Amino acid sequence: MIPYCIALFFFALFCWSVYRDRRRFRNAVYLGLAVCFLGLGVLDDLSKGPVESFEVVLAAVLLLPVLGTLLLGGFLIANGVKMVRKEGRGPANFLSLLAGLGLIAFIVLMATAVHTESRWLGIVAGTSLLLVGYVSFLFLCFIGYAFLYGRMPVRGDVDYVVVLGSGLIGSRVPPLLASRLDRGRAVYDAQAARGNPPVMLMSGGQGPDEEVAESVAMADYLTDRGVPAAHVEREQRSRTTEENMRFSKEIMQSAAPGSRCVIVTNNFHAFRAAMMARKVGVDGQVVGSPTAAYFWPSATIREFAAVFLAHPVINLGICLLLIATGTSALWDR
Repeated sequence: MIPYCIALFFFALFCWSVYRDRRRFRNAVYLGLAVCFLGLGVLDDLSKGPVESFEVVLAAVLLLPVLGTLLLGGFLIANGVKMVRKEGRGPANFLSLLAGLGLIAFIVLMATAVHTESRWLGIVAGTSLLLVGYVSFLFLCFIGYAFLYGRMPVRGDVDYVVVLGSGLIGSRVPPLLASRLDRGRAVYDAQAARGNPPVMLMSGGQGPDEEVAESVAMADYLTDRGVPAAHVEREQRSRTTEENMRFSKEIMQSAAPGSRCVIVTNNFHAFRAAMMARKVGVDGQVVGSPTAAYFWPSATIREFAAVFLAHPVINLGICLLLIATGTSALWDR
């Protein structure tokens, strides 16, 4: 009964926190804790039933993470190879491959520690298990809540639809950016159908390998497809996502103080962009556009790493505490 009460407590916190602000990472953690304690409650109930049934469930609970880790590692390695072949050898494109190799190495370390019964190797494996468990919990929380966040409906009318730039090929809009623009157009059409056509604000400056500013090419893409030019504006100074937010906020607040917006990016980037919008004080929800399947794993890992490192005190502090806990076994003789 106690695990269910704790699960209900965290679920209530989750609902309240989402109601207050959808864009907080703590929403993901509350939801993850609620699911974990719900699972503990179910296991506790099963333990009071037939022994054979509980043993089968317990074996599945213990074996599935191992098999899942092996399968996930293999998938990430295969995906990483595909990512490098399609997107080139940029550092970010190796994330999926490196994560897969890391998971396989972790399984090998655990198996070797059990087989050799080495005290030192056991301590290393145990400490690694604590660290991997903590990071994996946060990663699953991030993926789960990002999935939910991307499916939350837009609340009420908005004044602006802000589309974030993502790089051009010369002066051409590539597929990744086109998906954002098409999603932004869909939001614009839905708002216009309610009698309140918003302004579409294109946000993106000119990179060193681009012939024009991203926002110029983005605006041309939309006007060529029927969006009235009077409803399209350009923000041409930004170089990063945070600058996208800050400079777009300046334009919106200058034209219509207190305005609300919808920000459009790709689905893998939506939740972190929402957290950044909250940080800089932009009053808006973020929606995501589809991304090629092979691109999603590496992009999601990159997004999670950025969120993890955005809270260095608590996350690195907990990691150091877990390392200290694991290595303290050296003195427990």
